[in-house]
Amino acid sequence: MRVAIIGGGVIGLTTAYALINKGHSVDLFEQESDVGQATSFANGGQLSYRYVSPLADAGVPLQALGWMFKADAPLRFRPRMSLHQWHWCWRFLLACRHSVNQQNGAHLLRLALYSQSILHDWQQHHGLTDFSWRANGKMVIYRNPANFRHAANKIKADPLQQVLDPEACLAAEPSLAHVASQLAGGIFSAGDEVGDCQLFCQRLLMRLQQNPNFTLHLGQRITEIKLENGQVRSLKIKAGSGAFEQFDVDHLVVAAGMGSLGLLNSVGIKVPLYPLKGYSLTLPVADISTVPNTNVTDYDRKIVYARLDQQLRVAAMVDIGASDSGNHKAKLDAGRIASLRQQAQASFPDAGDFQQATPWAGLRPATPEGTPIIGASAIKNLWLNLGHGSLGFTLACGSAQVLANLINNEVSPIPLTGLQG
Repeated sequence: MRVAIIGGGVIGLTTAYALINKGHSVDLFEQESDVGQATSFANGGQLSYRYVSPLADAGVPLQALGWMFKADAPLRFRPRMSLHQWHWCWRFLLACRHSVNQQNGAHLLRLALYSQSILHDWQQHHGLTDFSWRANGKMVIYRNPANFRHAANKIKADPLQQVLDPEACLAAEPSLAHVASQLAGGIFSAGDEVGDCQLFCQRLLMRLQQNPNFTLHLGQRITEIKLENGQVRSLKIKAGSGAFEQFDVDHLVVAAGMGSLGLLNSVGIKVPLYPLKGYSLTLPVADISTVPNTNVTDYDRKIVYARLDQQLRVAAMVDIGASDSGNHKAKLDAGRIASLRQQAQASFPDAGDFQQATPWAGLRPATPEGTPIIGASAIKNLWLNLGHGSLGFTLACGSAQVLANLINNEVSPIPLTGLQG
């Protein structure tokens, strides 16, 4: 079959790779001049397979209200005159219950662990390496004792996660010395990993371009999905020259993050996606002993740290209703970046000159419940791979393999309960 994919980020590229491995012909359309240029470009870098709790949880709405007017708040909400925003927020509020969070967390965990197994298979049997990958584990540190006790109670039955007191946190991760006096404890997951998502996209593309059944269409913006007899017949494309072209397809996968919204709306498919804007810094590091070897998540400040070879990636913050929410690309917010620099420098002051760190902002395409939408749509030959939020890199390989199986008329390798919108 000839399958067209819209979206050249980590979700679209992994989907292309899984389909090529099943023998299909794939045409990948990306409106930018290269792949991995939007949400995949400078994300947190953590392959966080066991720590996949959705944002929607009990207590989050009250926290968000308290944070609303704080410049350095981990979560900032800006209401807009938008029915789409309010509908999404209403569903988010409904999901902010402990029982619902646990349910959706279980769905994410199932997909995440499967995704890890697929990535390992591609590494072992396909030689897909060299993207700053390490199996380095993850430590979630807690400054608030109540939050730490709650987390410790939740993972008691999980043999793959360890509860650490402050001394054990410091012994496992000496670079935490500057925050040691503020620690209540930590949770360590040995199975988590790290990698450079944008570099992973480039490595996937190199592999794909070695296959004659793969064609990359850069600088090609899809302006219309054309239907005929209840299914997708062709795509209308605007090339960089400004000329319009038509491209016939057998199957279509929409994996364009927030860019998917308008395309799907035009064919009557409503998906509950909203952009959660986040920020990151990338800091060159001369001495790696000054930064964490493990992935570190500062739970109370909602900041993640990941060492990518000789760089430290710092990522944080969720802006709901940012002024650029309707744009294709996120704009930097000077205040948010300054706050992130200050907090990162306070935690790891010897890592380097944070004023020289490269800032970035991205729009994470999220569903209210935090679970992605993978599978068939209401249109016969149109498929969806959307809504991975901040877990796109973590969930990409598994989501791609699931969708490739479904398109190939095979049974899903994992139950899809809670993962189909």
